[in-house]
Amino acid sequence: MRFIASNAASPAPGRRAWLARAGSAALACAAALWPAAATAQAATYELDRDHLTVAFLVDHIGYAKILGMFRAAKGSYRFDEATATLSQVRIEVDTASVFSNQRKRDDHLKGPDFLNSREFPRMVFTADGARRVGERGFEIAGQLELLGRKQPLTLQATWNKSAESPLGGPGGKPYVMGVSARGSFKRSAYGMNYAVANGWVGDEVALIIEFEAVRQ
Repeated sequence: MRFIASNAASPAPGRRAWLARAGSAALACAAALWPAAATAQAATYELDRDHLTVAFLVDHIGYAKILGMFRAAKGSYRFDEATATLSQVRIEVDTASVFSNQRKRDDHLKGPDFLNSREFPRMVFTADGARRVGERGFEIAGQLELLGRKQPLTLQATWNKSAESPLGGPGGKPYVMGVSARGSFKRSAYGMNYAVANGWVGDEVALIIEFEAVRQ
């Protein structure tokens, strides 16, 4: 028994082959364009140096923690707000800009016992991506380069807000993203061993990073 699904005439063999080739080409083209379309919304963000804090806490002989900061830093990253996809993270810190509110201590921190700023003027954190944790949380697994060594460092970050800034200028009101991040590392992993053995200066360094970034 033969069933006829339609009374419409079937395309000629030559036309059927042409249609098949055209369909395959269209699918190939769509596949090639899909990655670009998926990342088309990613924008570059530059850290606003006037609203950037890179600080640290280190234990002092068990009495209390010393709070310090770096006065000079810069950075950028790419972020797709629609998909919450983060990439190309880079934060550079000027190690000679360290400040702990005590000049003698700051000079010591800049010296070879600690940051050795003359030989290693920059501390750099980089990351290729992040894992989203909840609605506003991100786990950013990257690397910290310090004293010529690279070690893994994971930052726990919170996406606080993204909006047009109410503080506009001659160029208009910028679109700003605000982030809070925390992390920690052992300085001995970078060969910074001064006063670790006797416990006078803590080995673990807690990082505090707060910033606003402007979409370019």
